[in-house]
Amino acid sequence: QVQLVESGGRLVQPGGTLRLSCAASGFTVRFPIGWFRQAPVKDREFVSWIDLRNNKAYSASATGRFTITRDSTDDIVYLQMSSLRPEDTGLYYCAKFVRGNHIWPSAYDVWGHGTQVTVSS
Repeated sequence: QVQLVESGGRLVQPGGTLRLSCAASGFTVRFPIGWFRQAPVKDREFVSWIDLRNNKAYSASATGRFTITRDSTDDIVYLQMSSLRPEDTGLYYCAKFVRGNHIWPSAYDVWGHGTQVTVSS
């Protein structure tokens, strides 16, 4: 059974940094991978995306603060987040991209269970 597992979320103060990880079981992460987040009572929101050629995409909010990378050796995709703000709080998911527009959740077919990021003083 293919699964994605996110880790690295925790409580962090505004202005702080976090690195989230996305690891796969049952298959490699040698697919384009996207990161989304979902805050309470809000829709799931695109954050970042990386393909196999290391092309990358970011939301407007993430641009300049977040960096997505792929470690081919360990087969993990990372989301490095800096200058965190309270509005970055949410459950962060990684997902396996299939086709379509990478900003839409419908373009992905396998999702992890998420890792909670809370930005608060």
